[in-house]
Amino acid sequence: LPALTDLPSFDTSAMDGWAVAGPGPWTVRDEGVLAGHAQPARLTDGEAAGVATGARVPPDTTAVLRTEHGRTDDRGRLHPTRGVVHGQDIRPRGQECRTGDQLLAVGTLTTPAVLGLAAAAGYDTLTVVPRPRVDVLVLGDELLTAGLPHDGLIRDALGPMLPPWLRALGAEVRSVRRIGDDAEALHRAVTTSDADLVVTTGGTAAGPVDHVHPILRRAGAELLVDGVQVRPGHPMLLARLKDDQHLVGLPGNPLAAVSGLLTLAEPLLRTLAARPAPEPYPVPLRDAVQGHPYDTRLVPVVLRGDAAVPLHYNGPAMLRGIAAADALAVVPPGGARSGEEAELLDLPWAAGGIGVCFT
Repeated sequence: LPALTDLPSFDTSAMDGWAVAGPGPWTVRDEGVLAGHAQPARLTDGEAAGVATGARVPPDTTAVLRTEHGRTDDRGRLHPTRGVVHGQDIRPRGQECRTGDQLLAVGTLTTPAVLGLAAAAGYDTLTVVPRPRVDVLVLGDELLTAGLPHDGLIRDALGPMLPPWLRALGAEVRSVRRIGDDAEALHRAVTTSDADLVVTTGGTAAGPVDHVHPILRRAGAELLVDGVQVRPGHPMLLARLKDDQHLVGLPGNPLAAVSGLLTLAEPLLRTLAARPAPEPYPVPLRDAVQGHPYDTRLVPVVLRGDAAVPLHYNGPAMLRGIAAADALAVVPPGGARSGEEAELLDLPWAAGGIGVCFT
């Protein structure tokens, strides 16, 4: 985002008051200067003109005297009630930037403040990387969308959770479809989607109704990640459907799905949106965490001062821990002792949220 103009593009008044030239007292012109008007006539020493905030100051203006810092005598002359410093309350041309200055680098998140800066710098439009488009496919005949679990059926937690989470990661969620355990319907949904990313839930293992691997082979997809040594979430997968289209297969257990969301979907969405990777940071654990013998564990934690406190209810099917968490701690195989540092994976709302699009 290079500046198209000097900001401000002319010397302007930073306050309501009088533009003055030379030392006081000053004779005040009858006609004042308002914002949005053409360049006013030059001031001569001993002369003042009323001026509004944002107005172009007359040539040879020494300073702007604020309204509350001036008084007029019975002859109509203007006197300062406190000292006047040369250049005070004048925003000189180019104070914020000069034409051609690099205001923001490629990859900057386009926040409301960025839009305001771009408008001030003379832009009518911006070239941005759009939000990656995502279709969500929720799999499983056992899932209910309302009411209490009954007769072997359970509530679908991922259908309500994934769309806002993906939006917080910068995605445009176009659709959420519930397909059940229907291989043909899943194949049609995957092969007809034109989204940048297809996210599936469940069906990534090798059970009798786990259809994700077979339909990926049938579709000619390239498996890039087929299982990860992490708990929960080890059956997660990443596949390339076409040159510019990918699929992330999340496990069906809710916390396992969160693991895949943060370690596969988030980096992919960040890459598609041309955003840089965050710098990893370690934080000491307040309590010891039991580890898996040979896999990495991702454990919900809350931040308390300069330490991370591991939360209970961190099983693969549990959301109680992650719902209260600030981050996931990366616990190496074998576990971590109290006071040992662990890398944290921030949750998007704990890390400051997301803007509207990406430059």
